[in-house]
Amino acid sequence: MKAPLLACLLGLTFSAFAQNQQLIVLGVAQDAGYPQLGAAQEFAAVELGQRTRQKVVALGLVDEKAEQKFLLEATPDMPDQLFALNAFWPTPGTLPTGIFLTHGHIGHYTGLMYLGREASGATAVPVYAMPRMARFLTTNAPWSQLVTLQNIKLLPLADGQEITLNPALKIKPFLVPHRDEFTETVGFEITGKHRKAVFIPDIDKWSKWSQNLLDVIKHADYVLLDATFYRDGEIARPMAEVPHPFVEETIKLLHSLPAKERAKVYFLHFNHTNPLLQPDSPERRAVLQQGFRVAEEGLTLDL
Repeated sequence: MKAPLLACLLGLTFSAFAQNQQLIVLGVAQDAGYPQLGAAQEFAAVELGQRTRQKVVALGLVDEKAEQKFLLEATPDMPDQLFALNAFWPTPGTLPTGIFLTHGHIGHYTGLMYLGREASGATAVPVYAMPRMARFLTTNAPWSQLVTLQNIKLLPLADGQEITLNPALKIKPFLVPHRDEFTETVGFEITGKHRKAVFIPDIDKWSKWSQNLLDVIKHADYVLLDATFYRDGEIARPMAEVPHPFVEETIKLLHSLPAKERAKVYFLHFNHTNPLLQPDSPERRAVLQQGFRVAEEGLTLDL
């Protein structure tokens, strides 16, 4: 089901709609968002109402009973995304119970800047990070100032080690292959009271991963997957430099899945060139007709 975004825009709360535990999609675009810098036609289309702005990929995680709300990723759109999360389910205070980071590319951690001295001046917001990610934040300005001023409190993650957020909610990071220039990259397995979700916003080709994607889908209820590019040749740069799995490749890999399993798959993390961003594109219609799903901002998934 989808959360009523109009209520959010009107300043109404979502508490009447919230279930005990939910994931909320707070953005679906690749790191640079949509429209992207320099793309004049995209900006014009948004201004004319022909296209919609898309925030960078992030999830909200809410546990109503435990009065907890988490962000998965700290994006450049974090102020708007945290506002939406707070509107979805208000709790005492406006900052999240914690933030989980997947890796050190610009769309996934730079929102931490809004916790610093120049912005909210937060106090000890828990930020869960893998070892290289934590070291990157600790040793590189301006992020190191967040640590020294105790705007954030770094908490360790380890590959395959589950974190208990409360007795009915757990999250487990797992390493995935990616362009790890600065940090390692992880996906997350989120286990709620009734359902399990897997979140992999960034990964290189599926063949480079030690796990079998079909098995991952089999043992989960929702699988949110990297769909940065739809097909080869989509951008002018050599695409081997950014070796995400093309949506066409992922669909081919999953073609043998029954309809029930295909319906678990939600594509997200769309580059501005990806036709799945456009609601009227034939590519989007084809993906939906094959039984897969395209994530949209405001989508909520019960755990």
